[in-house]
Amino acid sequence: MPRARISPSLELEYDVTGDAGAPPIVLAMGFSMQMIAWDEEFCAALAARGFRVVRFDNRDIGLSTHLAHLGMPDFMRAMMGDASAAPYTLADMADDVAGLLDALDLRAAHVVGASMGGFIVQELAIRHPERVLSLASIMSTTGARNVGQPTPEASAALLTPPAADRAAAIDRALGIWRVIGSPGFPFDEARIRLRTERAWDRDHDPTGVARQIAAIFTSRDRTVDLGRVRVPTVVIHGAADPLVPLAGGEATASAIPGARLVVIPGMGHDLTQGAWPTIIDAIVDNAARAVA
Repeated sequence: MPRARISPSLELEYDVTGDAGAPPIVLAMGFSMQMIAWDEEFCAALAARGFRVVRFDNRDIGLSTHLAHLGMPDFMRAMMGDASAAPYTLADMADDVAGLLDALDLRAAHVVGASMGGFIVQELAIRHPERVLSLASIMSTTGARNVGQPTPEASAALLTPPAADRAAAIDRALGIWRVIGSPGFPFDEARIRLRTERAWDRDHDPTGVARQIAAIFTSRDRTVDLGRVRVPTVVIHGAADPLVPLAGGEATASAIPGARLVVIPGMGHDLTQGAWPTIIDAIVDNAARAVA
């Protein structure tokens, strides 16, 4: 897979699916998740709808640059919202995406973000509005502290200690997705196992994950700035999401003028395969609004 140089000290691993001349769509994944969490079949389905699909590893994850020199963040200060405790911000991660577009010689793209990836593409639309053709925010929120907060059970699952080996990583992942996944759809243990195995083999760096979560803990409330977003926007959210409850998606849709809210019954905080047709239709229909 290729790597895009974003700055002298940062490269992002990425891959592309679809025709070179098709409209580009960039997929940003969530906290601790590598780009392979955007399933190849999902990407192929988007490409079949007429897009050039770009997925990438965020900084500090997968095969992108790991910023080990920044060290381990102070979790207590970060959880209290002290921005100085985070080695970098979600805005920095949004700038990474703008840098990826530069590296791929793309003036602008349709952008889709899931969970933390939703935070990132929201920041991209705020900070670099000329680079965004349409915006899809999936299972995400505005950063406001009074909406979209996780249940205690979801928080506890996500913050379980990192695994020491491959087998433990699989057990940990199965435990997490049983808590935050989609109760209205079949639990696909085989797919989770395979994805976790692949992710472990590509990379496992608990300190990089810690720096990402510090960026989330110290993220700002984007509500007011989202009011300036003028690109076609769809907000996609599961009705049964315990990690970012539906109120977070509702707040996002309310904050962005003209945004459409698509609520998927039975969907939790995952891209469960049974919801793909609804998610893909929503993304494609929203992108079509950008050229209508």
